[in-house]
Amino acid sequence: MMPALLKKILLIDLFEGLRVTFRSQNPKYIYTEQYPAQRPEVPERYRGAPRLAKDPSTGKTLCNACGACVLACPENLIVVTSERNPETKRKELISYTFDTSRCMFCGLCQEACPTDAIVLTRQFELATYTRDGQIWDRAMLEDGVKPTEYKC
Repeated sequence: MMPALLKKILLIDLFEGLRVTFRSQNPKYIYTEQYPAQRPEVPERYRGAPRLAKDPSTGKTLCNACGACVLACPENLIVVTSERNPETKRKELISYTFDTSRCMFCGLCQEACPTDAIVLTRQFELATYTRDGQIWDRAMLEDGVKPTEYKC
């Protein structure tokens, strides 16, 4: 009983914790990124901002409005509206909406897409000033995020 009480009075646990903390404060162990002047290295498999891929030859989106991404999304944040073209008898994409504020970037939409139209890029700067800025429409998804360029 006495050693535990003595430990409390002399704050032994506190000083042991401070010793561990200050031991790792050596400047040779500190790493600082100079963001935004220097862009950080993002891992290759990082899943960030969504993007609708376009066909490089035609410039049209690869999305065929099948809705596989909508079914695969566990958060139900993707809304795809399409219309059947009477001449070609194929679905045509009318609008594509993606709510990034609720997205957990799991990549299930990307894996479910049969045409590889939806891609989670390595872009990590998704901050906006309003919630409406987090709901991306088809144009935003096709063009991609335009991060602010800071000059020092």
